[in-house]
Formats: sequence, C-alpha cells, structure tokens
Amino acid sequence: MLLPLTLLMVILAYLSGSLSSAVIIARAYRLPDPRTHGSNNPGATNMLRIGGTLPAILVLLADMFKGTIPVWCSYFLGLPPIALGVIAIAACLGHIFPIFFEFKGGKGVATALGAIFPIGADLGGYLIASWFVMLLLTGYSSLAAICAALITPLLTYLIKPEYTIPVSMLCLLIIIRHQPNIKRLLAGEEPKVWKKFKKGDK
Repeated sequence: MLLPLTLLMVILAYLSGSLSSAVIIARAYRLPDPRTHGSNNPGATNMLRIGGTLPAILVLLADMFKGTIPVWCSYFLGLPPIALGVIAIAACLGHIFPIFFEFKGGKGVATALGAIFPIGADLGGYLIASWFVMLLLTGYSSLAAICAALITPLLTYLIKPEYTIPVSMLCLLIIIRHQPNIKRLLAGEEPKVWKKFKKGDK
C-alpha cells in the first residue's frame, strides 16, 4: 500500500513543481520571460530585478508552496521519512526541469525550503536566517544557498534526526544544481546580488 501511494505522491509532487511560478506570474503581470531576461533563472531573485517586489514575493511564496503541499500531504498520509525525502526531491526536480515549460526551470532553493518546513518550522526558520546572514555578509545569493544546503543536514540531525537522510538527499540536489555558480565563485566571476539588481546584469 505504501509503495503505490508513494509513487502517486512522487508524480503529483513533480507535476506540482513543474508549475513554473516565475513564468506564470511574469505572464500575468505582462513582464519579460525570466528564462530569457536578467539572470535567465526563473526564480524570485530574478523576478525582483525584472518586475519588482510584489511579483518577487509571489514567486517566492508559490515556489515554497510547491514543496510544502506535497510533502505535508504525504506526512499526514503516514509515509515514512525516506519517502518524504523522495517526494521533496520530485517537487524540486519538477521546479528544475518543468515538464510544462520546456524543462527550463530554476535552482530549486525555495521549493526545497518549502519541502523542509513540514519537518519543523524551527528548522525552516534557522535555514532562512542562515541564508539571509550569508547573503548580507557576502552579497552572493548562490553562496548563501550553498552554505545553507551544507549546514541543513547538521541542523536536521540536531532537531529531527530521523529526517537527516532524506534532507541530505535534497541538499545534495541543490548543491549539484549550483555547480555553475560554484565554478564562477572559485574563478571570481560570480556577480553579487546587489550589483545584478542595480545594473540588471546577467
């Protein structure tokens, strides 16, 4: 019974993640396609540059809910932690490779954060705080996301140890998705958020 239910939730999570919030909201506001403007990343940060604060907030919330809803539903359906991890990854894969939008998606950070919130609001709060602090200290959104992904398994182990393995799987996906950013950071070529926002650079 658990296996068919898990497979169903994995499919639903992927389809949920495939609803590209940035593209949908950009069309609703008659803004440029975030996949071809700004940083070419359909996420909240790029939407902030393209459309301003309100569209960016809507994208952020929508991307988070894409992860929260399927994982939360799966939790109440009684699925085990490892299944929740797979379902969370499916939602992020949908965001990264959306079937409805030519498989051109974002990095999956907000969706991953949303998927972690059902585990515990305190854990989600710590992650948001760590990301924000790193962003303020470095100015690099990508580096802040990478650092948050690196410390998340440890925080999970301290708060909800039974979810350490699935959360670690999710964080590994986020780090892999940021490989181009890591290369640019090491080469000193990664632009800072404030510079990109000010100049509209890619």
